[in-house]
This record gives sequence, C-alpha cells and structure tokens, in this order.
Amino acid sequence: MTASSNRGELDPPEKTALADESAAPPEQAAQRHVDDRNVQDDVRALVDETATAEAGDRERAMVSDLLTTALKLIPDGRDSGELKLITSAVKELRYAYRVFGQYPDVHKCTIFGSARTPEDHPDYKAAVEFSREIAEQGWMVITGAGDGIMKAGHEGPGAQKSFGVAIRLPFETSANDVIIGDSKLINFRYFFTRKLMFLSQAEAVVVFPGGFGTLDEIFEALTLVQTGKASIIPIVLVEGSHERAGYWHAMERFIQDELLERGLISPEDTGLYKIVSTPAEAVDHVTKFYRRYHSSRYVRDELIIRMKSQLSEESIEILNQEFASLVKKGKIRHREPHELESVALDLPRISFVHTRYHYGMVRKLIDRLNELPGEDD
Repeated sequence: MTASSNRGELDPPEKTALADESAAPPEQAAQRHVDDRNVQDDVRALVDETATAEAGDRERAMVSDLLTTALKLIPDGRDSGELKLITSAVKELRYAYRVFGQYPDVHKCTIFGSARTPEDHPDYKAAVEFSREIAEQGWMVITGAGDGIMKAGHEGPGAQKSFGVAIRLPFETSANDVIIGDSKLINFRYFFTRKLMFLSQAEAVVVFPGGFGTLDEIFEALTLVQTGKASIIPIVLVEGSHERAGYWHAMERFIQDELLERGLISPEDTGLYKIVSTPAEAVDHVTKFYRRYHSSRYVRDELIIRMKSQLSEESIEILNQEFASLVKKGKIRHREPHELESVALDLPRISFVHTRYHYGMVRKLIDRLNELPGEDD
C-alpha cells in the first residue's frame, strides 16, 4: 500500500531498493544556489583571474555583483525575450563607454533637435554655427547621428570632433553622411541605453526646436537634474530662427502658467534652463558655466564641488549667507579631496552637507561661485 502525504505505512518493508536501476534516468544533482559560498568564491576567482592589475577591490566587487546578478536570471525564470533585452543593453553600454572612454578629458556637448529640419532652414544654419563655435572652444559634440539638426551638429565641427549616438528606426537612415563610417558612431537598439549616453557623457545640453523626441529629451534632462539624478549642467534652448521665433518661449509660458502657478515645480526650477536667441549666446552661456566650476560629486549627503581656482574666504562667507537653505548641517567650507575621489585631485574644493532638495538653488550657487572673486583676483 502506498503511503499518503500525511500518513505513513504501519508496517514498512525493511528494503525498498530495486534490484536493477539501469533503466531509470540519472538523478539530477541538487541545484547550487548563486549566493552559496562556493559559487561566490568561484565568481570572485574568475574576476581576479581576468581583471587587470590596476583594478581595485571596489571595482572587482562591483563586477562580482554584476556576474552574480546575471547568474540569478535563469533561476528567476526570466524568458528569452527578457534575457535578450538585458544582454543587449549591457553589451551596448559597455561598447559605448569604451568609445567615449578614449576622450575622458574633453568637454562634450549634446545637441538635440528635429531630424526633419531641412538644410536650408535657419534652425539648421544656427545649429551648424553653434557646433562650429563650441568646437573652436575645445569641445566635442554628441548628436543622434540622424539628419536635420543632428547632421547640422556634426557639420559644424566635422566628424573628428563629433560623436554619433544612433538609434535603429525603420523610417530614418542609420546615420548622416558626416559621421557615417567614423569610429565614434555608436548604434543602439534601445532608446533608454542611448539616452543614458546622451546625458551621462555631456557637460552641456543645447536644444533646437523639434518634435516629440526633442521635447522628450529636454524634459528628461530637466527632470534628471531637478531630482539630483544627473549632474547639474547648462541646458540651453536656442530659438534659432525668426520663422519659428517664440518656440521655446511658448514652452516657457506653459511652464510658468501651468506648472509653476499650480505649484507643480519650484520657482528656482525655471533656472535650470536658459533660452537664448543666437548660437553665440549659447556658446557664451555654456563656457561661462565652467569659468571656475569644474565638476561635483556626492559622498553620501556631502556635496563636493571642484573648482578651477580657489575662492576667497570672503566669497565662501557670501555663499554661506546666500545659500544657507541648502545646508543640512555645518557650513560651506574649503576641503581636501575625499578618500573616495579619484579625479581632479589637484583642484581646490568646497563642500557642504546638502539637504538633497532644491537642485535649482544648487544651480544658482554654481552661477554665484563663478561670479565671486577668488584668492588670486
């Protein structure tokens, strides 16, 4: 008699093994859990075996985490479509970072705008002029590599000073004839990986009139900066032409009348962008942002701002008076590089414990430190 799940046999036999098990399928080994200590030892050993000598413990630990996450996907039950998306996204990002990583010290400006703008349009000519002038200031340009404003952004500086971040679409060409064939042309399958590179690699965003895609890109940039998910950078909206004068001012009226008046954004958020009338104004706004300011990063809640020249003590005190609302505790002060920092270690710094609110005010603080006198002024 066979025992049920909740009742045992009253008189079980002493032996239950079959005399011959040759016809039975092989038994499955118990699955090793990815978090098992032995599996983790194997993962770390593989990372150590393939890592360069310069790779630190922190970098090795993060790659181990990445491999561990990948190993969990099949036990999680992810299907082939989901696995394909994750795999392709990681491959796209790795390749893109390798391309951009060859130019780590050059300022880069992302240009957005319509792919439909014809080459004889004033907006197109303005984009050519801006991209040429910003390249003359030592910058490189990033565009979506298509036609219209994207091609104009490449035409100004030429392919040598351009990156193309292309997306595969059925109704657009893969790349314009300025950037096609260049090693800095990167093709993406997914919008989200492409948009990440647009913003993560840019130290300025300059936008010309465009359609749904352009508006999506500008509002995503504003959202990421407003919420502290991206570094504060100049975001410049160029009217570009008399024919379409008022394009960005119409958007600003909507922002003022519908978003600000309803309390959906803070008053200082309107300072996250600048509307200009000419390419020269756009170049001036971008370059002035980096007059003294170099870059910034967080270590937990401490905001560290790196500068090209030192502020005077009097200027530091002015910042403390004008921007006390940003400081959670303590004061804005000079500081040495943090032990977790690895870039620009020779530059002077200021830092403070940030409230993590009102990033529009942080933008105003950066503008102010660019204006104030330094120790050598």
